[in-house]
Amino acid sequence: MRRLKWLAIAVPAAAALALGGTWAYVEFIKEDAPARLTLSGSGAPTPSSTPGESSAEGSWMATTGSQAGYRVDEVLLGRNAEAAGRTEDVTGELVIEGTKVTAATVTVDMATVESDEGRRDNQFRGRVMDVATYPTSTFELTQPIDLGDLPDDGEQISVPATGQLTLRGTAKTVIVDLAARRNGANIEVSSSIPIVFAEWNIPNPSFGPVTTEDHGELEFLVVFARQA
Repeated sequence: MRRLKWLAIAVPAAAALALGGTWAYVEFIKEDAPARLTLSGSGAPTPSSTPGESSAEGSWMATTGSQAGYRVDEVLLGRNAEAAGRTEDVTGELVIEGTKVTAATVTVDMATVESDEGRRDNQFRGRVMDVATYPTSTFELTQPIDLGDLPDDGEQISVPATGQLTLRGTAKTVIVDLAARRNGANIEVSSSIPIVFAEWNIPNPSFGPVTTEDHGELEFLVVFARQA
């Protein structure tokens, strides 16, 4: 009887402590989600290696400053929060011929995507994205982009891009609105792509006391440098 009485006290107490710890995490510990990946946050222009050069023709490779990740709305103990994961392990290539982008690829190492919460990252790398089986996500341009007149250095433009996006082994054709600009010696490209998880065979990320929407966003900011 004493053991049953002790269990009757201990179990609710443990649950209360767990809930209290979760509440404390939400209220005082959890960091705000990082700012969205946009051109405005990509830093100061890098000096042009060839002053006065207006042509962007040639091959460009992803370089330092490139990032990619996800953003999703969560509900934890009735509190709304925004979760985001990031990685700098981004590779890619951009080919410009005249005033047209004729080829472009971006590859993201999904196993290195991190948020501010280790349990979320474990779910992301395991059940959700299964990075052991599908270690990368890719976007490949499938139709050329006509830029028309080349923009001035620092001028931001918006162009649609049609390509094949592959997430968790599922490939689909998407039309993406890209923001781009020439920034000194670099070309910067950013976008946010809405993702409905079921359409990509991605399990809903909800776990434990955390529930999420059935959709999220894929974000990227790629900084390209001219290939030597």
